[in-house]
Amino acid sequence: MARRHGGRILADRLKLHGVDRVFSVPGESFLAALDGLYDHDIENVVCRQEGGAAMMAEADAKLTGRPGVLFVTRGPGATNASSGLHVAMHDATPMVVFVGQVPLRHRDRGVFQEVNYRALFGPLVKWVAEVERTDRIAEYVDRAFLLARSGRPGPVVLALPEDVLSAEADEPCAPVARPAEAGIDDSALSRILDIMAEAERPMILLGGSLWGAEDGARAAELARRMGVPLAVTFRRQDHADNDHPNYAGDLGVGQNPALGRRLAQADAILLLGAELNDITTQDFETIDREAPPAIVQVTPDPDAASRVYTAALALTAHPGKVLRRLLDVLPLEDCPDRGAREARAEYERWQEPQETPGAVKMEEVILWLRDHAGPDAILTNGAGNYAAFLHRYYRWRVRGTQLAPTSGSMGYGLPAAIAAKLRHPERMVICLAGDGCLQMTIQELSTARQHGADIVVLIANNGRYGTIRMHQEKHYPGRVSGTDLFNPDYVQLARAYGGTGHRITAMEQLPAAFEAARRGGLHLIELVLDPRMLSTTRNL
Repeated sequence: MARRHGGRILADRLKLHGVDRVFSVPGESFLAALDGLYDHDIENVVCRQEGGAAMMAEADAKLTGRPGVLFVTRGPGATNASSGLHVAMHDATPMVVFVGQVPLRHRDRGVFQEVNYRALFGPLVKWVAEVERTDRIAEYVDRAFLLARSGRPGPVVLALPEDVLSAEADEPCAPVARPAEAGIDDSALSRILDIMAEAERPMILLGGSLWGAEDGARAAELARRMGVPLAVTFRRQDHADNDHPNYAGDLGVGQNPALGRRLAQADAILLLGAELNDITTQDFETIDREAPPAIVQVTPDPDAASRVYTAALALTAHPGKVLRRLLDVLPLEDCPDRGAREARAEYERWQEPQETPGAVKMEEVILWLRDHAGPDAILTNGAGNYAAFLHRYYRWRVRGTQLAPTSGSMGYGLPAAIAAKLRHPERMVICLAGDGCLQMTIQELSTARQHGADIVVLIANNGRYGTIRMHQEKHYPGRVSGTDLFNPDYVQLARAYGGTGHRITAMEQLPAAFEAARRGGLHLIELVLDPRMLSTTRNL
């Protein structure tokens, strides 16, 4: 049995788990791990700030279904990364995060950059541990990958003391374990079908992160056979083909009021990975907690069952597997329509553009993208009112083409787009970002250029933190405080990073900018918006 230093043992174990790419900001606390990666064909995407690196790893995990892997250094490196870990925890995205730590021999002395990571990350991730023996590194790595993927997926953190990583131990050869699988009882399937069959106004609601490439088509087929509307939760719009006649829209921020009323009036709701949370139910007002409809909740997390609304039936299982079993036992013939056609008509009416002021109109930008970007284009965004236009007017057709944080994290769109382009270099990747959102991670443009990620960044520039300005106007009208922004010259900024900049002051300029972007390279397309526009439905 060969002896290797801890960093090499770690890298060997990553390879065994199928890791082909990691994201990092280097630090002296994990030099041995960097040395271990040197002998493997595991790509190390070196980023500019740990928050952006964490968001890239999270987005990569969304695209692959495998845990995203992140390396950051101790102290400020770890705290910087926490924003991306919050995204992963909220979005149920599997991640394995390796954090450098001070040497064991100096622990609890308050030495340079020492942090108690169990205390720091405990409430933020699924599991935190610190490896204290080199001969147990592989064991901890295996445990981390298992926990990241099991049940409701999420991030885990392993702290790696510098002296543990650099010490030597025998190379282990233990096999890799797979997450346990929950069984699906036939009687539970029968009860689901009975509840849905007896309802007059049923709905199917999709959500969560455990959703395969073919599950959207299966869900649409289930809705068709049942004759019911099919909706999705916040920023899960690529879970189903938005062109399907049973698709009724998303119950997210800025949701269609008609769809919200339909949820309120439903007498049965089949939740496939979805949650009836504050966003879905508009602060828990849409559904009466004392008299809820017949809720069928399929979730991988037993702790999520009946969290707010009591379920008539709760099943701890993989939503996609339950979906496949339901189609196996449900008759092929269609049921009579139970609201699907009317719900689709309401969705179509909601997508009719509501005009906003200015020469460049976000509703027209998104409708143009919907018709010209192509079904395989990957769209990413962070947080801000600009994203509401994307949610309302765009149509997703293919799973894995929407990368957006359900946690509402600003700055996410650019790192996510870089990760997406590295994973799918053959596809167009478009980042939609507000001027405030983009500037939170704008330094990652350097990462894009270094690693050849030719992305398109659409910058919705209204010179302000738009969402906060909207709420400010509602609560303190006319008293603008702390919400205005200075912006750089984005055309010059693009050139500084070796890309191409476009400044759009009229809608007819947009097609030519995109045609140039299709030919390759990094492109920043600045949309000069009218500051009177606050949201899809409100203006100053």
